[in-house]
Amino acid sequence: MIYLELFWSFLKIGLFSFGGGYAAMPLIQEQVVSSHSWLSMAEFTDLITISQMTPGPIAINSATFVGIKIAGIPGALVSTVGCILPSCIIVMLIAKLYLKYRNMSMLQGVLNSLRPAVVAMIASAGISVLITAFCGSAELISLAGINWTLVIIFIVCVVLLRKFKMNPILVMVLAGVAKAGVSLLPL
Repeated sequence: MIYLELFWSFLKIGLFSFGGGYAAMPLIQEQVVSSHSWLSMAEFTDLITISQMTPGPIAINSATFVGIKIAGIPGALVSTVGCILPSCIIVMLIAKLYLKYRNMSMLQGVLNSLRPAVVAMIASAGISVLITAFCGSAELISLAGINWTLVIIFIVCVVLLRKFKMNPILVMVLAGVAKAGVSLLPL
């Protein structure tokens, strides 16, 4: 019975949480703390911390954590499947519809008009990350506040990726080593 409750609770969370993992947190709190009392509020805050520290989506990490706490490994599997099942079904339906209607000129027109918006959103997020990384804050941007070491490491990484076609994982490791090495230098 507990497996069915875990599955049903996280199926609802997966189905009704739009906007990413942070948007799912109130739904998870409602199900886990308020409705079923599986976790106390203190344990729920620990859940949020653990979910943020571990790689992967927060909602799925939360489902796995709650499932394993309540019913062990089978509980973790049931709650995780419940959380991801709605997304999998929706994506499969959209993919099936796309494959069926991909040659439709109206659909291609809509997709073509969305491409610039998607590129702009990705570019905006990238620029925000760069500004925060180089200046420490997006609110106050000045030449004096720029961390030039990070700018140089960024430029070297771009050159390694674009001109020399290096493996991105190797470039990330080299960037981390470079930053660690620079921070160890006495200045």
